[in-house]
Amino acid sequence: MSSSTAASGLSSLTTTAPLSLCAREPHVPADRLVAEMVPPPRFDAVRFATYIPDPKQPSQTQAVEVLDDFAAGLGGASATGSGRRGLFGFGRSKGKARDRAAGAGPRGVYLDGGYGVGKTHLLASLWHATPAEPTRKAFGTFVELTNLVGALGFQKTVETLSGHRLLCIDEFELDDPGDTVLVSTLLGRLVDAGVALAATSNTLPGKLGEGRFAATDFLREIQGLSAHFRALRIDGEDYRHRGLPEAPAPYSEEQVTKAAYATENASLDDFPHLLDHLAKVHPSRYGALTDGLTAVCLTDVRPVPDQSTALRLVVLADRLYDREVPVLASGMPFDRLFSEEMLNGGYRKKYFRAISRLTALARDAKGLVETH
Repeated sequence: MSSSTAASGLSSLTTTAPLSLCAREPHVPADRLVAEMVPPPRFDAVRFATYIPDPKQPSQTQAVEVLDDFAAGLGGASATGSGRRGLFGFGRSKGKARDRAAGAGPRGVYLDGGYGVGKTHLLASLWHATPAEPTRKAFGTFVELTNLVGALGFQKTVETLSGHRLLCIDEFELDDPGDTVLVSTLLGRLVDAGVALAATSNTLPGKLGEGRFAATDFLREIQGLSAHFRALRIDGEDYRHRGLPEAPAPYSEEQVTKAAYATENASLDDFPHLLDHLAKVHPSRYGALTDGLTAVCLTDVRPVPDQSTALRLVVLADRLYDREVPVLASGMPFDRLFSEEMLNGGYRKKYFRAISRLTALARDAKGLVETH
C-alpha cells in the first residue's frame, strides 16, 4: 500500500497534508553556515556538571577534569598567536621556561571513543565553558567544516576562524585524500593564529583514513594533524541504549501515515524516494532540509543500496539527532539498513553511529502512534 493510498480518508484528521522532505531544496547562504557554528539544539543546555560519568569507566571522569582545565586555560588566550599558554593547565605557573614548553605542546584535545559514550556532550560542554563570546568560538561537525571551506573558500575560512579562541570539530573523520590535505593545511594555519582545537572521533588521530583510502600515502598530513592534539580515550557503553541497540519494531504504513497527518509540521516521505532526493541536495544543506519539522515519518524503509547513499543517510541521521526530530517508520528496522559488508568496512563506525542515533529517534517517535 502506497502512502497516498494509506492517506485516503485521513484528510479529516488535519486541515493540511504533511510536509515532504522530497519537496524541499533549501539554499543555505554562507553567512548562515558561519552563524550556525554553535552546538546544536540537543546540546544547548549541556554542561560538564550534567555529564554523568559511569563509575565503572574512570576515563570518563578523567575526561571531564582535563576538559574543564582546558577551558579554564583558554581564559587568557588570544587569537593573535600569543594565546598558546594555558592549555592543559600549563599557563598556571610562572616562568618563561614553562611558557615556552606550553607553546611547544599540542594546541588541541582529541576525544577518542565509541559511539554513545558522550563525546559530543563533552565537546559542547567545552564550548559552553570556554570564557569567550559566542562569536569567538565555533562548533561544527567535520562535514560542516569542510562545507564551510567550500562555501567561503579556503582563505576566507582561515580569516573568519582565525579570530576565534576555540574551534570544536565533532565527528572528525578523514574519508578521502582531498579532505586530508585540506583539513591538515587549514588546522595548521589556525593553530599558527593561536586558535585552540578540540575534536571528537571514533578513531585515534594517527589511524584516521585507514580502510577508506590509501592513508599511508598521506602519512605526513595525518601525522601533522595528530601533532595538534592530545588524545583522550573515553571508554564506555552506548548510553542511548545501555545494552544491545535493537531498533524498535517498525509500524505499519497505515499507522505511520495516520500519525503524519495527525502531527502538525510532520513530514511524510517514501524512504527510497527520500534516498534519491538526498543525492540532489548537498549534505551541508541537510540541516536546513529539516527546518521546522516536529517529526519525520518514513514508509517502506529498506536496506540502502550502496555506500554513497549510505553515507548521505548518515549525515541526515546526524542532523535529525542534533535537532531532536523523532523518526517514525514502516518497513525494515533501522538495524538492518546497512549490509554486513558495509558494517565490516572502513565506514563501519559511521554506520553504527547512524543506527544508534536513528534507534534513539525511533524510540522518541513512539508517542506519535500512541497519541493518535
